[in-house]
Amino acid sequence: MMKLYSGDLSPYSARVRMQIYAKGLTDKITLERPASFGTPKFREDNPIGRIPVLDIDGDLMPESEVIAEYLEEVYPTPSLLGANPRETAHIRTIARIGDIYLMNNLFMLAGQVYAPEKNQGVIDLLAGQVTRNLKALDKIIGKDGFACCGRLTMADCALVPALFLVENTLTAVTAAPSPIPTLPNVAAWWAAIRENEHAAKVLAELHRGLEERKELIRSGAFAKMMTAMRAAMAEAEKV
Repeated sequence: MMKLYSGDLSPYSARVRMQIYAKGLTDKITLERPASFGTPKFREDNPIGRIPVLDIDGDLMPESEVIAEYLEEVYPTPSLLGANPRETAHIRTIARIGDIYLMNNLFMLAGQVYAPEKNQGVIDLLAGQVTRNLKALDKIIGKDGFACCGRLTMADCALVPALFLVENTLTAVTAAPSPIPTLPNVAAWWAAIRENEHAAKVLAELHRGLEERKELIRSGAFAKMMTAMRAAMAEAEKV
């Protein structure tokens, strides 16, 4: 049985988990947090040093998009891609907006939440990119409750954790209201997709992870954990 090394608050892991739930693969792929995460051992086994990682009988596959594409090839039914190459290209375009244009900027912006001294220039740059890319998404997202193609696809899987970060990371760093309500098509999709059982499950996991993170910060354990992870990273880079 394959394993997906994951974490509740990891948006990239959430993307793959939603795909696993939608495809009914929970009996074929177990979900767990790697015991070695944040240690030199994890870096040794996974040079990228991030989750998710798909463990296929000891063969470790990193990167959420790569994992997602692999799972579609190995388990093509039900398909979360298009009925034809053009539909698939559209799905992948929207997924890329979620994964790269939104989540990547938001992931970097999240570092400012925990920074001892916030860098306003970095915040303005990354927040501006997120807002700009949300406006682009509003022009191409579906208007029938799904990101495209009138059904759940990999585009929805990528956008759900991205919009979660918009509501929770962007607003936490900028102290500004979420821009989602100002974008009619994105707002309509966001309201509809949260009623989907697979999206709702992933969002519950993300919120659980967020509450756990807040408690770690309040207790001081998060600062200690980050110090240990930075030390592990420095140790791994010596090799």
